[in-house]
Amino acid sequence: MRALVAACVLLAALGGCGGDDDDADPGAPPAATAPADDEGAEPQAPPPTAPAELPRAECPDGLDGCRVASGRIAYVERVDPDGDGDAHFVLVSEQEVTLPGISVIDVARELRPHPLPGIGDYLSAAGPVHTGSYGQRQIEAVAVRVAPDGG
Repeated sequence: MRALVAACVLLAALGGCGGDDDDADPGAPPAATAPADDEGAEPQAPPPTAPAELPRAECPDGLDGCRVASGRIAYVERVDPDGDGDAHFVLVSEQEVTLPGISVIDVARELRPHPLPGIGDYLSAAGPVHTGSYGQRQIEAVAVRVAPDGG
């Protein structure tokens, strides 16, 4: 779990890179990005979104505090140190359950997808949000859907 928390912190830090410029004029328009070559490159594409083949996990009726998060897997903890057989996933996710741009998913042994998805695959999970052992907010999955990265 310690590695999971470290991965979350690293991803959050990377997600925050290139942030505010303290010397910038707050009334000035955002600076344009310089082209990558002499021909003038197209603007960089936004981060990949979940493929159409990823079915969205759904919260069961009557489950209080249930949230859904979907995104690309950035980290997988395949073997949980406490030995209960669950898996943890860190998603790059618009839902931001854990940190800005990050959602952590805890998947119990009986819900673990087989084969277990890896980095670059897409995952959608639904479940109540609980506090993990290191104080992080995470979804305790009751439903999980997976799609490969397609590449």
